[in-house]
Amino acid sequence: MKAYKIVLADDHVMFRQGIKQIVREIEGLEVIGEADDGLELLQLLQELRPDLIILDISMPNLRGLEAAREIKRLYPKSKVLLLTMHKRKEFVRQGLAHGVDGFLLKEDADIELLRAIRTIEQGEKYFSPLLSATLADLALEKEKPSLLSIREKEVLKLLAEGKNNREIAELLHISKYTVRRHRSNIMKKLGIKSLAHLLKYAFSQGYTSN
Repeated sequence: MKAYKIVLADDHVMFRQGIKQIVREIEGLEVIGEADDGLELLQLLQELRPDLIILDISMPNLRGLEAAREIKRLYPKSKVLLLTMHKRKEFVRQGLAHGVDGFLLKEDADIELLRAIRTIEQGEKYFSPLLSATLADLALEKEKPSLLSIREKEVLKLLAEGKNNREIAELLHISKYTVRRHRSNIMKKLGIKSLAHLLKYAFSQGYTSN
């Protein structure tokens, strides 16, 4: 049986060795290369064509997310499993945007590593069970924009681009009162209490071309 080839990239040698030891004990898996940072990894991939890259999200020289983006651009057939100590939505959101194939929290790597590898090997996405709350929040964020009308989305986009009520009213040919009403409705629908949080949400959802 052809071995499923894996490259490890993590600047913590002891952790990397631990992952390699787990992989060695599993029939059909083979670690064919290791890297200490993102730049070294990209250089290594010029020679190797692994089936899977297990990649730490926090590395020197080139962060894991940036490395993942380049891997997917240069070697789209290779799968990427991101290792992280954090449950932050932004990391998961960016990873998904870059096309990564899985997220594994380091704290349960010893238990979940094999499941993660096999899930990705079968062509499916893998998410650590400890990320369930984070994934639920992201799913909710995706649903929220659908609550907005076309006009409300236009107002939100202009707010994100730094326009004030008067400027938005002129651009959309409506009154300032109507702009304020739209803004109030947007915040109510999204469950957002302040303009600062509304703008942060708009930026995170790509409501600006800047």
